[in-house]
Amino acid sequence: MTRTIVDVHILQSVPPSNINRDDTGSPKTAIYGGVRRARVSSQAWKRATRLAFDSLLDRSELGVRTKRVVELVVERATELDPSVAENAADLAASVVRSTGLKLEKVTRTKSSGAESVNAETGYLVFVSRLQVDRLARAVLEIAAADDPDAALKALKGKSLLDTAHSVDLALFGRMVADVSDLNVDACAQVAHALSVHAVDNEYDYFTAVDDVKQQSEDEDAGAGMIGTVEFNSSTLYRYATVDVDRLAESLGDASATTRAVQAFVQAFAESMPTGKQNTFANRTLPDAVLVMVRDTQPVNLVGAFEEPVTAVRGEPRLGVAAARLADRAREVADTFGQVPVAGWAVALGNARQGLEGAEGGAVGEWTTLPGLYEQLGTTVAGRVGDLP
Repeated sequence: MTRTIVDVHILQSVPPSNINRDDTGSPKTAIYGGVRRARVSSQAWKRATRLAFDSLLDRSELGVRTKRVVELVVERATELDPSVAENAADLAASVVRSTGLKLEKVTRTKSSGAESVNAETGYLVFVSRLQVDRLARAVLEIAAADDPDAALKALKGKSLLDTAHSVDLALFGRMVADVSDLNVDACAQVAHALSVHAVDNEYDYFTAVDDVKQQSEDEDAGAGMIGTVEFNSSTLYRYATVDVDRLAESLGDASATTRAVQAFVQAFAESMPTGKQNTFANRTLPDAVLVMVRDTQPVNLVGAFEEPVTAVRGEPRLGVAAARLADRAREVADTFGQVPVAGWAVALGNARQGLEGAEGGAVGEWTTLPGLYEQLGTTVAGRVGDLP
């Protein structure tokens, strides 16, 4: 099968916001090129991307990350055969243990005040819905066996979780530290987003007025509380890459691989972490998206911004950043021979002007964002079409 890597490069302006906080509530930052940059962690944008899959892919193609695997198996088993309801919890726990996952008893208190004791894994486990179904069907087989204990002993539990991966599980991987056989290597990598320029965090001082107290004649009829919210604004460089070959191996289906790549690129491009979104209403769409299909290796173009971007001769900073990105991509191709086999560009306003004004013009064929997804899908389908 032909080597296929999909690189996604995005420039995105974000107004005053705090979409990804550290443990003190401050916007995350990092030092790059000797100056402090705004940063959004890869984990934050991966989660936003994964949540966006709900509107792009069928639920059966997706997974769930949870400690409550046993509960999911019980629900599915009783859905398939209600007659096992009485013993489903114990059987499900036994089947889940057979995979190598360790369970612990957890007491939960319901809103009614009633308590229940439940079996949970000691850590979050990423499982596909197909894998949950396989575990549930194993419960039914054991329940129907003449000798359930013998059937459980003969069950090869790990085999129930080492195939039938969902799209999001294949893309983002699974790590089970104490059962390494269940690990799944991620087929997608997401970089920490960095501002292309230096930033200084700022503080918003706010007051909240007590509506009732305000109408009284009390001496202190002012604010009911005061506080500060830290924020910054930035133009971010975002990067992600998908190893299409590994994804095809993990999913075992060329059509599913194509859908997965399209969904990932769309979800990554159009999603945004939701931290403090109600406070800042900061959700934006990218100013520029470059997608490149490579047959060599992934190439992160963040080096274009190692020197912080500033406005040049009155040119907007976003335009300068876009031109630098295009120039860096072309230099990598010309100097290192890392020439994409296909590429597309989508941009607005100053970003488009910057890409068009770069030496040699924009990198890739101009298109719309929906057009990019469609053309990428056609290209990927053609390159994985020989999947056995």
